[in-house]
Amino acid sequence: MVRRPTNEPSWYKDAVVYEVHVRAFRDSNADGIGDLPGLTERLDYLQDLGVTAVWLLPFYPAPLRDDGYDIADYRNVHPAYGTLRDFRRFLREAHRRRLHVITEVVINHTSDQHPWFQRARRAPAGSPERDYYVWSDTPDRYAGARVIFEDAETSNWAWDPLAGAYYWHRFFSHQPDLNYDNPAVAKAIQSIADFWLDMGVDGLRLDAVPYLYEREGTNCENLPETHAILQRLPSTTRCATTWNWPWPATCSPVPGSGTPAGPCARSSSRM
Repeated sequence: MVRRPTNEPSWYKDAVVYEVHVRAFRDSNADGIGDLPGLTERLDYLQDLGVTAVWLLPFYPAPLRDDGYDIADYRNVHPAYGTLRDFRRFLREAHRRRLHVITEVVINHTSDQHPWFQRARRAPAGSPERDYYVWSDTPDRYAGARVIFEDAETSNWAWDPLAGAYYWHRFFSHQPDLNYDNPAVAKAIQSIADFWLDMGVDGLRLDAVPYLYEREGTNCENLPETHAILQRLPSTTRCATTWNWPWPATCSPVPGSGTPAGPCARSSSRM
C-alpha cells in the first residue's frame, strides 16, 4: 500500500510547490552533479521553507541535449542522478514529511536515441513500429505550423537517411514527435504515467501538450483532438499543463487566479 501525504484529491489547488532540477540542487558524492540522494538529504530544509510539494524536472536517462527534455527511457533514472532505488527512497522520505511529489513527463516527443525511434527508423513504412512517429516523403506538409526554435531550426521536418523519409519535430530535430493518431502511442504514454503514479508519485506535469496532433490547414497547436485525448485519459488523472495551453472548462482553477492548477493529480480513488 502506497502511503501518501493526504487522501485529499484537490491537494494541488493550494499547494506550495518547489521546482527542483535534480542535477543542480545537492551533490551527495562530490562528482559535481546534483543527485537524488542529495535531494533526499535536504528534504528537511524544503519542509522548513513551508513547501508542501516538490516538482522534479525530468530526471530520466537522456542525451541531455535539451536539459533532460530529450527522454531516452521513461521508466528509469539518469545514472548521474542515481537509481530507481534512490528515487523510491526519496519518495518515501518525502511522504514521511507529508510532502507531495510531482514528476514531469514529456509526452509530445522523445529523444532520437529512444528505442522507439531507433526501431521506427529501421521499420518498413506503414508498419506499427514506424507509425510511432510522424513521417512524410515531403517537407511541405503542415505548412501552417510555426517553427518554435527559429534560431536553431529552419523546418519542422528533418530527413532521416536510414528511414529514407522526413520525420516531424516541433522542437529540436533530435526530438522527433510521437504520433498520437496511432492508438498504441497513447496507450504507451498512459502506461508510463501509471508506472510512476503506481510507484507513489502524487502528480504529473505533462510537458508540450499543445503539439500532440497535426492537421493540414491549421497551426497544429491546441487542436480539438488534443482536448479529446486528454478527456479520454482515465478519470484518475486530471489536467495536463504546459505553456501556451488554452484550458478546457473541466480544469479547476488555482484559487484566486482563474488559471488551472499545474500538475496532473491523482484522484482519491487511486490514492
